[in-house]
Amino acid sequence: MSTFEDRENAFENKYAHDAQMQFKAEARRNKLVGLWAAELMGKTGEDAADYAKEVVKSDFEEAGHEDVVRKVSGDLGGKATDDEIRAKMAELMTVAKAQILDEA
Repeated sequence: MSTFEDRENAFENKYAHDAQMQFKAEARRNKLVGLWAAELMGKTGEDAADYAKEVVKSDFEEAGHEDVVRKVSGDLGGKATDDEIRAKMAELMTVAKAQILDEA
């Protein structure tokens, strides 16, 4: 293999790794958002965990995170605004990334 091919493969591998890490971080963030929302709704234990799974699944409806915002906003029924949900998602993305790095 030439040096150029080695570099190309390295870039491709890094891109794939970064994409995988981003996916894991977004899924973790959505789980944390689900747990936060479940707490606001008074859910605990298994009910909270099940709700968090629903939030994670809702992210597969369309590209971006607005599908998660819509689900959580609708389920909270006015206990948090869309902007508050988005702010919480941004805050929890940092937490999710830290958790994933700690696991690696």
